[in-house]
Amino acid sequence: MAKRKITENKRLFEKARQYLVGGVDSPVRSFSYVGGKPILIKKGTGSKVYDYDGNEYIDYVLSWGAMILGHRHSEVIRSVKKAMDCGFAFGTTNKPEIELAAVISGAIPFIKKIRFVNSGTEAVMGAVRLARGYTGRDKIVKFENAYHGHADYLLAKGGSGLATLGIASSAGIPKDFIKQTIVAPSYNAGAVEKIFKRSGREIAAVLVEPVGGNYGVLPPDIDFLNRLRKLTAKHGALLIFDEVITGFRFSFGSAAQNFGIIPDIVVLGKIIGGGLPIGAYGGGEKIMKRLAPSGSVYQASTFAGNPVVMQAGLTTLNILKRSQNDYKNTGNLTRYLVSGIEEAAKARRIALKVSYYGNMFSVKFADVKRFKRFYRRMIEKGIYLAPSEFEANFLSFSHTKKDVEKTADAAVWALRRA
Repeated sequence: MAKRKITENKRLFEKARQYLVGGVDSPVRSFSYVGGKPILIKKGTGSKVYDYDGNEYIDYVLSWGAMILGHRHSEVIRSVKKAMDCGFAFGTTNKPEIELAAVISGAIPFIKKIRFVNSGTEAVMGAVRLARGYTGRDKIVKFENAYHGHADYLLAKGGSGLATLGIASSAGIPKDFIKQTIVAPSYNAGAVEKIFKRSGREIAAVLVEPVGGNYGVLPPDIDFLNRLRKLTAKHGALLIFDEVITGFRFSFGSAAQNFGIIPDIVVLGKIIGGGLPIGAYGGGEKIMKRLAPSGSVYQASTFAGNPVVMQAGLTTLNILKRSQNDYKNTGNLTRYLVSGIEEAAKARRIALKVSYYGNMFSVKFADVKRFKRFYRRMIEKGIYLAPSEFEANFLSFSHTKKDVEKTADAAVWALRRA
């Protein structure tokens, strides 16, 4: 196998370290968990990405799940260019914004009103503020190892980058900022019931990922989610589903619909922006009308509803709507890949767990050193996985059986050397 070039990547990363903290703008990109120099991506097409040395990789990061159609989908590219011809930003309501809201509401009927923002973090912050304003209560319940963005009061015992770096919370957060955040054990309905018995009249909302994606992939516990729905309703608290990752990922709509559960507020992101920065939160009109200008819960943003972003999201969702068989296909490919990795590990008597749901998967080794070696070997074979056991990997509609077979073969090779 020809050795991969790393000269330009290495030069660029060294330059990045001169100006960017750690050479990155998000900690997991530093490859601190897996070691070695990170990959710097120059371009992507379909299921592939290419670094600055021209090396090709099958991409399972997909901009952390945002690129469900794959990279540079021709129809999305054309629509974005057309939108850009009209200008980049105006700070006013625009037609693509209205149309995207209508498509989301049509796909997720319990969303009667929606508010667009610029990121998942921003959307969760808005949803929590709205829940507090609506209920007149202060406390929020979240779960261990769940990541809901980097708002101060939500970083307690979080997953994702915090878990990757072994940080329970973050420096710089006063204790007073998290005193209204109650952290419950994951998937433990009994513990949540005790919390409500103790503090039910003070709890504004329970915030939960219906499918965990920030401590590796955590498949849904539908009975647990149903019990949360009943508990919150009984005590007058709101149920917030964080579907930044899962919205439009498994079907044309929300995971909540797949499970037959109607949360009070759902938070969206990633896929609904077609790869451009976006977040949104929505729900029934009675709750959402508490937002300014209709109500007294204030939230504003210069770039929210940006017409270029809205057009990228609108085009992406329109493609998803007419391509719903591809959801089943990516799910089948994911199962095929997971089976291949598990069988290869079993043959080598290597202790690892591959968790998956739909078109998401993650790999955790009993020995973290093995994951690091496995990861670097997969990179050598041109497979780009999330550089942490605590992050999810994704398949896009562009991934083919050939991609998956190549990845499974690479895993067999890598596991022999892990």
